[in-house]
Amino acid sequence: MNTLGQFARAALAASFLFAAAGTHAAGSLDLNLGADAVQFEAAGELTQGVALGGGVIQSEYREDASIYHAQLLGVQRNRERDIGIGGRWTQFDTDYGNGGGLGLGGYGYVYLPQMPDVSVGGYGFYTPGAVTSNDLDDGYEVGLRARYAFTPNVDGYVGLRQTAADFGNRHGSRTLDRGAQVGVRLNF
Repeated sequence: MNTLGQFARAALAASFLFAAAGTHAAGSLDLNLGADAVQFEAAGELTQGVALGGGVIQSEYREDASIYHAQLLGVQRNRERDIGIGGRWTQFDTDYGNGGGLGLGGYGYVYLPQMPDVSVGGYGFYTPGAVTSNDLDDGYEVGLRARYAFTPNVDGYVGLRQTAADFGNRHGSRTLDRGAQVGVRLNF
């Protein structure tokens, strides 16, 4: 797999998402690195409370895996919490199998009252076998994060992530990415 080429295509696709969402709407760019993986995500609000986003994980946790996603979420952000719930299409391109599917999930973070620049929370998305294609039987991505707002527009964070998929071939269920990451998110 051409990792740099796939990453560049994902970044270009994210740029088009932002252009479609419009420059007046709230948005974010997110980049995180782990020992075996890099992830880039972009999101923008189409209208107040509805966000469109996408991203890619390039992992070499055990074998090469590229995991792409596009999502549409209902979101709410205020001084106490940051939450989003909705649907996500996830596409797996791995050495074990290929395929995609429509899943559900979301994210949730709470800001600590004693330290308003700190938020903790996580996210999870599950793709059941009823809505998958090609080799994919089902898959999921889950993560936990602790974020710190360095400025109103820049968050840094540390977290843990696990991504796995079950392929309907001889490879079966595989963990495609697992481990700690450190990242930065730009909000605008």
